[in-house]
Amino acid sequence: MNKLLAQKLSHSMRRIRTVEETIAERYSEQQMRCPTHLSTGQEAVSAAVGEILRKTDLAVSGHRAHAHYLAKGGNLNAMIAEIYGRVTGCARGKGGSMHLIDESVGFMGSTAIVGGTVPVGVGLGYGLKLKGEQNIAVIFLGDAVVETGVFYESINFALLKNLPVLFVCENNQFSVYTPLEQRQSTTLDIYERVAGLGVMTEYGNGNDVVEVYNKTKNMTEKIRSGGGPAFLQFDTFRWREHCGPNYDDDLNYRETSFIEKWRSDEPIARFEKYAIDTGLLKETEIQTNQIEIEAEVNAAFEFAVNSPFPHADEASKHVFAEQHIKG
Repeated sequence: MNKLLAQKLSHSMRRIRTVEETIAERYSEQQMRCPTHLSTGQEAVSAAVGEILRKTDLAVSGHRAHAHYLAKGGNLNAMIAEIYGRVTGCARGKGGSMHLIDESVGFMGSTAIVGGTVPVGVGLGYGLKLKGEQNIAVIFLGDAVVETGVFYESINFALLKNLPVLFVCENNQFSVYTPLEQRQSTTLDIYERVAGLGVMTEYGNGNDVVEVYNKTKNMTEKIRSGGGPAFLQFDTFRWREHCGPNYDDDLNYRETSFIEKWRSDEPIARFEKYAIDTGLLKETEIQTNQIEIEAEVNAAFEFAVNSPFPHADEASKHVFAEQHIKG
C-alpha cells in the first residue's frame, strides 16, 4: 500500500457513498421515478476491484450496480441523468437505475434480473479469449445469484473453456428480508461450494478494502496468466433497505446486534483510520477530497435536472423487436 493507492481507494469509496447518499436524500423529490437499489456500506468491494481493473477489461452487474458502474469509470453525469429518466442518461433515459451501461470504459451493462448478466459476462470472457486479449471479464453478483441455475451452467462453461472470468460475490447476507441461512445450506459457505466445482476461490472481509484489493489483485493476475475462471466472496452489509432510499431496521428482520456490528466496522472509516495511523493520508487531505467530491456530485444532479426528457419517438428506437401496426 502506498500513498497514491490510498488516495485512490479513499476517493473512490467516498465518491460512491456521496452519490448513493445524495440519491437517498433527493429521492423524495419524486423526480427519480424508477426503483433504486443502493449500496451504502458496501463501497470497499467496488472501489478495490475497480482500481485493479483495466479500462479494456469488461464488467457486468445486477440490480445494485451504481457502485460497480462508477468504480469501473462510468460517466457520473450520464448515470444520474439515467436515474432521472433524461435523454442524456447512459441508456437515454429508458433503463433507469438498474440498467446502466458505459461501453467506453468497459462497463457492459446491468439488469434487474437476478443472475441475468452472469451468462453475458461469461460470453464476454469467451470473446476476449477468442481474440487472444490479455483482458478479463468481471461479473459482480450478490449472494442470491448462486441460487439460480444459470450461475452453475455459466461456471461450468467458463471452466470448460478456461475463460478469463472473475466472479465477484458481494454477500450482504440478505435477499430482501430473508437471511442466507433460510435460503442456502449452511454446511458449506458459498465460496466452499463453488470451490467444489473446480474453480479458484478466495474469501475475505468485504469491509476491508485493503484485503479486498490484495486478494482481487492476486486472483486477477492468475486469470491473466491463463489460470481460468475464479470466484471471490466478500461478506459485507447494506445499510439501507433492499430497494429504496430508506432505512428499514424497524421491520426487525436484522438483529440490532448484527446491525451495530457491521455499522461499527464500515469500510470508509475503517480504511481511513488505518491510512491516517500509518501516515498514508492526512485528515486535511480527506476533508479536501470530500469537498471536491460533493461539488462534482452536486453538479451531476444539476446536469440531470436540467437535461430534457426523451422525445416520444425514442420509444421505438434501440429495441430488439418493434411491432408495426397497419392502419
